[in-house]
Amino acid sequence: MENFNKITLKNGLRIITAPKQDSLATTFLVLVEAGSKYETKEINGISHFLEHMCFKGTKKRPRAIDISSELDSIGANYNAFTGQEYTGYFAKARPENFNIILDVVSDIYLNQVFKPEEINKERGVIVEEINMYEDLPMRRVQELFTSLLYGDQPAGWDIAGRKEVIKKINREDFLKYRQEHYLPQSTIIIVAGKFPDQKGGEKKVVAEIEKTFSKIKTGEKISKIKTIEKQEKPEILVKQKKTDQTHLVLGVRAFDIFDKRKYALEVLADVLGGGMSSRLFQKIREEMGAAYYVRAEADLLSDHGFLAAAAGIDNNKIEQVIKAILQEFKKMAKKKVDKKELQRAKDHLVGHLVLGLETSDALAGFYGGQEIVMKKMVSPEELVKKIQAVKAEEIQAVARDIFQNNKLNLAVIGPFSVENGDKERFEKILKL
Repeated sequence: MENFNKITLKNGLRIITAPKQDSLATTFLVLVEAGSKYETKEINGISHFLEHMCFKGTKKRPRAIDISSELDSIGANYNAFTGQEYTGYFAKARPENFNIILDVVSDIYLNQVFKPEEINKERGVIVEEINMYEDLPMRRVQELFTSLLYGDQPAGWDIAGRKEVIKKINREDFLKYRQEHYLPQSTIIIVAGKFPDQKGGEKKVVAEIEKTFSKIKTGEKISKIKTIEKQEKPEILVKQKKTDQTHLVLGVRAFDIFDKRKYALEVLADVLGGGMSSRLFQKIREEMGAAYYVRAEADLLSDHGFLAAAAGIDNNKIEQVIKAILQEFKKMAKKKVDKKELQRAKDHLVGHLVLGLETSDALAGFYGGQEIVMKKMVSPEELVKKIQAVKAEEIQAVARDIFQNNKLNLAVIGPFSVENGDKERFEKILKL
């Protein structure tokens, strides 16, 4: 894979170039340190709402159709996304159309106008997005799990926000939030894929970006509140919903993304629930016939992290499945992973990593995601080395540390309720 380059401008703006000359496309991605962890309770959901508003008009392109039609006319893929740590805006197109995607994406990032009538229309769109997630229990249970872990602090709030807050956010809130966060020192521009066929292509791209973003407003960045970790016993959250399938997430508190044990944790998660040959898939789907989907993943952020197993299961087999997951957790702590299984998990992770970086947008996300959270990047080759270097002893040590009763959390969506005593029923078996 080709190398990446990073430069930091005088105003603090970072530009990353990741050439992949065998690519058929170029991706232009802007990331900004503005996600739900930067919000207060009064404006929870504003990061995501502001992301929507960027597509609703600029000074140069006053209507939403002016933005979308220009990108559609070149066959571009484009979108935006909001997470806990950052918001992203991107467009992907043929290399010869790079100047167009640079112009449009930079325009929506730098020059939003926040018309009150557009804000009012978009409120309804976001409320319907929240309603949609409520009707997707497979996704919603993940949000309930983080809410259970972190409670009433930014790490425990939904990224989309609460309906009552969305209905109150106004133009002044957007302007203030943008002024506090959409700043050069907290913004990263990533260009990945095939660079335009011209002499000094990469240098010219950087010069164009520098010129385009020279007018970005400066200011003092408002930092986020540190996540507080506090738990003394296993915790359970049960949401009653009439469903044909129970969706659950069962997991444990872990550590943040800066912890050197993160590679061991990634391999541990893969042994447990990475792919169809993983322990949980084999046990819960193949042996018990209790689920269609079952997986385990580690999710590490700047100041907290967790490992969790998720499954959509037969309503009548919930107790057996909870016990089976806990049993697999215990096995990881009791016995070292054997050589063959360890290598399978490493190769599975590496294969997914390499195949996942085939496209220019994935490459942009790979480098940008590292830089925005950790302020540093490793290449795919370095990451492969770190994964392959993980030892069975390291995995067992991590398992012994995280698989403890006072770190256990279970979120459930299904035909169960606290009133019917289901929570107490699950509490009796939620122990290692």
